[in-house]
Amino acid sequence: MGIGKVFYALRKRLFGEGAPIVAVLRLEGVIGAGGRFQQSLSLTRLAEPIERAFTMPGVKAVALAINSPGGSPVQSALILRRIRALSDEKHVPVIAFAEDVAASGGYMLALAGSEIYAHEASIIGSIGVVSSGFGFTGAIDRLGIERRLYTAGAKKSMLDPFLPEDAEDVERLGAIQKDVHDYFKSLVRDRRGKRLKGARTRIFSGEVFTGEDARKLGLVDGLGDLRGVMRERFGEKVRLRPVEQRRPRLGSFLGLRRGVPAEDAAARALAGTALTGDGLASGLGRGVLAAVEERLWWNRYGL
Repeated sequence: MGIGKVFYALRKRLFGEGAPIVAVLRLEGVIGAGGRFQQSLSLTRLAEPIERAFTMPGVKAVALAINSPGGSPVQSALILRRIRALSDEKHVPVIAFAEDVAASGGYMLALAGSEIYAHEASIIGSIGVVSSGFGFTGAIDRLGIERRLYTAGAKKSMLDPFLPEDAEDVERLGAIQKDVHDYFKSLVRDRRGKRLKGARTRIFSGEVFTGEDARKLGLVDGLGDLRGVMRERFGEKVRLRPVEQRRPRLGSFLGLRRGVPAEDAAARALAGTALTGDGLASGLGRGVLAAVEERLWWNRYGL
């Protein structure tokens, strides 16, 4: 038993139960592994704070404050699975709250809650799969660039942006998207069950809904904010305890390698052997590209 639990048990014995405690876990940002975004959500980054939320002494519930436009379906599912496993193991209920947006993978995160609440103007849903890219065949022809590509495996270069689009490749991509979409739909059916209302063709079309429309369709259980719902559920004396996540260092954003102390990096920069030329340019380039990609995720929903 940790020191916190010992202290809580002693205080409970001396002074009684005390005010109910709700752990608040904020899930904000694009979902994806590797931490390439300034605020990215992945199981690696969230495993420790999720554990702390469910093992907080005296915790009565875990509230998920979600603000995410989506991202990796695999990371979304892994985070969902971890939250559900700890909820069942610790017998602690989970209640999800959508803020500006809980769409695509963001809505998958919300499914970790036994109940889901949203604001009237929240953006909810986008239960679908999307892939996008560019084709550069015309550009390299005009520039007089010769494309050289060598593979072992006929489909290794599938959907290469510098090659003409192939109908079989597009068909294969569609099949992969269908498999992922079917998984997403089955997850929604399993978690929402008979609460879903309306035509499934609309619910699973990839369309986004306001919080009010999502309530009518059964995608959320009600309208309300975290503080208000928790006070209604546990009383006005409820204590909301945020569970903080560790944020990536500046070096990670600049693309510096892990394991190199900051003072070493600074010394190398001064000596002209580290953050100069291609090293700094590539690091900054990756950071800028990640910021643009992250911005595009939010822009899909007008945010």
